[in-house]
Amino acid sequence: MAGTMTVGQAAEAAGITRRAVRLYEERGLLPSAPRTAAGYRLYDQDDVDTLVFIRRARALDLPLDDIGAILALRRDGATPCTAVREMVDARIADIDRAIADLRALRASLIATRRDAATADPEPGPGTGVCPIIERQVAATG
Repeated sequence: MAGTMTVGQAAEAAGITRRAVRLYEERGLLPSAPRTAAGYRLYDQDDVDTLVFIRRARALDLPLDDIGAILALRRDGATPCTAVREMVDARIADIDRAIADLRALRASLIATRRDAATADPEPGPGTGVCPIIERQVAATG
């Protein structure tokens, strides 16, 4: 086959690892590659373009299942940009929730640290493990 590459060459051209190429093929994001008589997989420029797309989508932290859905839409002849916008919006919402959760955790840690200044640094026998944490847990539920 003219213009074909081995898995190593395709991985290098796409800026990913050989293992990633195999994983993407196994997960159906990349069509199964034809093989030589010796069993080597062969890839072409379309495959490399798909691998580059996957790498860029992963850089946006899109899950492989979402990337597969995008590629399936494209292979079916549809323009997947509406679906991509929805996925990006959902990812932004996920990040906003994670940021809110982290801010709440930070506030809790700050309160715990502030309260630790008045806690007995060494509990007596039978008084628990560490009053710094036990008082905070008791205060928050």
